[in-house]
Amino acid sequence: MNNVRRTKLFLLLSAALGVSALAGCAMSGDSASADVTAPTISAVYPDDTAASVVINTAITAIFSESMDSGSIIAANFTVASGTTPVDGTITYNDSNKAAIFVPTNNLVINTLYTAKISTAVKDLAGNMLALDKVWTFTTGALSDTTAPIVNSMVPIDTTTNVAVNGTINATFNEAMNPSTIVADNFLVKAGGTTAVAGTVTYDLPTKTAIFTPTNNLAGSTEYTATILIGVKDVAGNALVENAVWSFTTGAALDTTPPAVISTYPLNAATGVAINGTVSAIFSEMMDPATFISANFTVATGGVSVAGAVTYDVQNWQAIFSPSANLAVSTTYTATITIAAKDLAGNALQANKVWTFTTSAAGLGPAPVILGTAGNFVILAKTAISTVPASVITGDIGLSPAAESFMTGFSQTKATGYSTSPQVTGLMYAADQTPPTPANMTTAIANMQTAYTDAAGRVTPDELNLSSGNLGGLTLSPGLYKWTSAVTVPLNVTISGGSNDVWIFQISGTLDVSAGKSVILSGEAKAKNIFWQVADTVVIGAGAHFEGIILGEKSITLSTNATMNGRALAQTLVALDQTTITKPAQ
Repeated sequence: MNNVRRTKLFLLLSAALGVSALAGCAMSGDSASADVTAPTISAVYPDDTAASVVINTAITAIFSESMDSGSIIAANFTVASGTTPVDGTITYNDSNKAAIFVPTNNLVINTLYTAKISTAVKDLAGNMLALDKVWTFTTGALSDTTAPIVNSMVPIDTTTNVAVNGTINATFNEAMNPSTIVADNFLVKAGGTTAVAGTVTYDLPTKTAIFTPTNNLAGSTEYTATILIGVKDVAGNALVENAVWSFTTGAALDTTPPAVISTYPLNAATGVAINGTVSAIFSEMMDPATFISANFTVATGGVSVAGAVTYDVQNWQAIFSPSANLAVSTTYTATITIAAKDLAGNALQANKVWTFTTSAAGLGPAPVILGTAGNFVILAKTAISTVPASVITGDIGLSPAAESFMTGFSQTKATGYSTSPQVTGLMYAADQTPPTPANMTTAIANMQTAYTDAAGRVTPDELNLSSGNLGGLTLSPGLYKWTSAVTVPLNVTISGGSNDVWIFQISGTLDVSAGKSVILSGEAKAKNIFWQVADTVVIGAGAHFEGIILGEKSITLSTNATMNGRALAQTLVALDQTTITKPAQ
């Protein structure tokens, strides 16, 4: 049949059947358009093997695609303790692709539970899960009655020149019920009155609610975003009050891919501390929801390192915090994948990959992991005071006390931090603009964990050395323990190599006499010296100190005292014309 006759035949059939019918026939026969991919489960809550789960929690599973809600039923989503099933109600939230099991009664304390979603659940095309999804968790002894809070907002409150094609995000301090993260509870308005159309989704791994406008925002316009008290955590607790913030757009679209402008450690760095974090700073604000463990990895020999991934919206910094010290003399590869995106959805153009090698083994105990407490040269719970003018190099932080308990600094307030002529760095406090409150809560928790770690080391190399009088001594690497006060009435020397570690466990007070010094000898470094002190610490007038103080009570640096290290106190830090500098890495 020639082409002319084929064309005439097609026209006749089109007239008889209708073009749309023919097109439908063609499409129904097009196997390429059919969905034959089985759905998967991308995240669950509680996490598999999670411990100390609150007894009034909901159990949640997030699917990779929209599901047939008729298949999300009790027979296909079960929770049980042993062979005893848990009664509950099951809902499905399509905007977040979330199946949610809410127990009728609180779970039993200190009990192992198994959650199961069977292969009978289906997507909209009828494809079933390839395998049953089974995970376990163990309850604790407590219920959750604490209201959730919004940890951070993106864009940050009062930010200007925001891309008109970006998303608006809010990250919570705990897992939220996806069925409450909906458009009715997340509003964006132009000029405070004109509602912006958009879709609202929830990213379970990062605890982030995401508002994606249907169309680009207007240029050079102020917008207000609001998270309403209708949002609830997995235990059913609602926000205490609406979370409200504002931002102003710029005039242009953001089509520029983000870039990593610096890393820590640097690429090919050697001698890297085994108790530090791994981080990358970006050229612009990134989407926090894209920073998950799959997108930022640290590995050696193809084996991934366990750790937590966070994103600091204030500094545009992604941070990987290892769960334990890294191995010594080992080369690691850090990778941030192209799944990391900015707020406009622009991805990295290529994976960011860099390597570093940890330091060789030193003498003494393993170093103490400071976590995010290591971001501060001074960190305290109740107050930080200075008699001007002190000279402080590094960031300082205070929580849960408010910024008003930072006295003597004559600080200038900014969004989420303050500055002072006395501080070469930033000042953070619990009552500043998010995400600072959440970051400070984490840093304080890490400080307390570090204190407990240092205090819990066993089998000291020296017990009650010199009855606590360190004057004139030279201390080699090791674990030292005193069941009384420790004094430094004369200079004391800490001598060792660059990778050696010292931990000093002091049950009483620590007092350095006026004009006396802690002196480093050889290649000893302040970052590897940990003073765990259960009582007060006083560094006398004109004295010099080296190392990291983990104090359960107050730390006082008297007139003209100097310190190379960190003052991390579970009460207050008081300075008097003091010079304190964060230790070199």
